Amino acid sequence: MSSPHRQIHLAGFLIAGPVVHSHAVWRHPLTTRRFTDPRLYTEVARVLEGGLFDFVFFADRLGVSDQLNGSRDVSFRYGSQDAARLDPMPVVSYLAASTSRLGLGVTRSTTYFQPNHIVRSFTTLDHLSAGRGAWNVVTSMNDSEGRMFGQPEHMDHDRRYDRADEFLEVALKLWRSWDADALIHDKASGFFVDPARIHPVQHKGTFFEVEGPMNMPPGPAGHPVIIQAGSSGRGRRFGARWAEAIFTINRDIEEARAFRSDVRAQMAQQGRAPDGCRILTAVMPFVGRTKAEAIARRDEHNALARPELGIATMSGQLNFDFGVYDGATLVAELAEDVALPYAVREKLAAIGGPGATLDSLGRIWASSVRVPQLVGTGAEIARELAAWFEAEACDGFVISPAYLPGSFAEFASEVVPELQRLGLFRKTYAGTTLRDHLGLTGLTHEAVAA
Repeated sequence: MSSPHRQIHLAGFLIAGPVVHSHAVWRHPLTTRRFTDPRLYTEVARVLEGGLFDFVFFADRLGVSDQLNGSRDVSFRYGSQDAARLDPMPVVSYLAASTSRLGLGVTRSTTYFQPNHIVRSFTTLDHLSAGRGAWNVVTSMNDSEGRMFGQPEHMDHDRRYDRADEFLEVALKLWRSWDADALIHDKASGFFVDPARIHPVQHKGTFFEVEGPMNMPPGPAGHPVIIQAGSSGRGRRFGARWAEAIFTINRDIEEARAFRSDVRAQMAQQGRAPDGCRILTAVMPFVGRTKAEAIARRDEHNALARPELGIATMSGQLNFDFGVYDGATLVAELAEDVALPYAVREKLAAIGGPGATLDSLGRIWASSVRVPQLVGTGAEIARELAAWFEAEACDGFVISPAYLPGSFAEFASEVVPELQRLGLFRKTYAGTTLRDHLGLTGLTHEAVAA
């Protein structure tokens, strides 16, 4: 049994669109509302808060991919991850009023936004949610997104992360340009802000030239919890420097443990305490009263996921057209083809298991984008999660739904009580902010200057 001081952390994964990792979500008979119905999000948020989840976060993308055969037809016709979605920032702002403890995370790109955009919107969320905001930092994925912003090609992979490093430096300078007690707001004296507690920002770097300070007081959290999901070598270095929570997808315990160990080692090399970041690995649970019922639910779900959507999603995420290859092509062969961009080969080497073909990977990506599907009773799934956690393969889990809001409701009612019985999960919220839930204190000035 794990130490009582180490507890599992839980996050709910969403896209404000028709699908999530599961491309079957919108088709599933147990999904009760369309993604444009605000009641879907309030129902999900209340279920997650009732299940004592740390936070919910929304993935996002800024354009519809045309990487598969130079066309968006498959994405639009069948409903891919980026075919349609709402902007998650207004969604979580809406949810801030109907929740009181659940953390609220939003994806924003460092490639197509400016630091002041991020600082203003997340500081506002911080005030509206009383310290429950999180920023999922991404660098965006493909040329389709670049063209939405007048760029013929997406910025080179490593250069995007160089920009992201400087972006975080600027954003933290702006967030820290006001002392926590700078806002006086004394009606009697008319003394509004103490200028001595506001600090100028003068930044001139490779990508940004910014003169501050920001024009709003800091919220209760000071800055949002920083979430990150980069799995490449450069992405891991970025996460090791900045992330307070890292979302990852791993096929098994050993892969997950190797990822967590690598990130923690890189954090130590950069002068950060490894316990300053929570590594959360994704799972997709199918809960049944019996194992057989759970298997039937998984099979029903997977049959609704169209494999061509998996290939379209792969093409979009890797910014590469896999439509030019036969479906029987071995992924391992592509991973060794030096004619392919290095970033594509690096990713294929990580995701292509023995004997995997493009068709088989397409079926997996359509049903789960490689998120492991856990099948069983609440007690069986809880024991499986406990095994990953106690093997130090992760600090918690990102729960990815197969249908909404039922997947979350079943997990909260059947799995969470079993985790509590094992002594691995809270029975009540101990604090009010997202950092309280995660047991973190925020980024230090030393980390920013690393």
